[in-house]
Amino acid sequence: MGEENGGPLAAGGAADLREVVRAVMQEMGFAERETLERKVNELIAENQRAREAAEAAERSAAIRAELQRLGVTKIELAYRAVKDDIYRGEDGRLMGQGGSELREYLAQFVDENPELLPARLAGGSGASAAQRGPEGGGVDLSRIRPGMSAEELERVRQEVARVAAQTLRGV
Repeated sequence: MGEENGGPLAAGGAADLREVVRAVMQEMGFAERETLERKVNELIAENQRAREAAEAAERSAAIRAELQRLGVTKIELAYRAVKDDIYRGEDGRLMGQGGSELREYLAQFVDENPELLPARLAGGSGASAAQRGPEGGGVDLSRIRPGMSAEELERVRQEVARVAAQTLRGV
């Protein structure tokens, strides 16, 4: 019936239909392949970003640990100052600007910036000044209130000034 009136399966029509189906299947296969290639490329890029993030974290931890080992108290400040000067050498070791090793570079940096180290205690050899105890027994913070007598207020001011002076001297 369909073959007699010239339908799609008429003489040669079946072969054409097979070619069309084959062409569509090939096209779909290529589309799947392109999709898979795109996914693989995305995974490769994601892997590269993850490796870079891991390397940056390891580099950061190594710098901070070395600064701490050198006795730096202001680690975050020191880290921000040197982080851009530290890079990974061809052999995989961390290097400082100028090609010196990380430990040497940071030791030199700390020597040049002693303000990053803990404050040194004032004094030295010889006699030191006698430490004075709180005069008048100190001030009870719970007794400080509005409407205090002038005498109590003056005593609080003197105690605050004495403590501030002591703090500034490092005592």
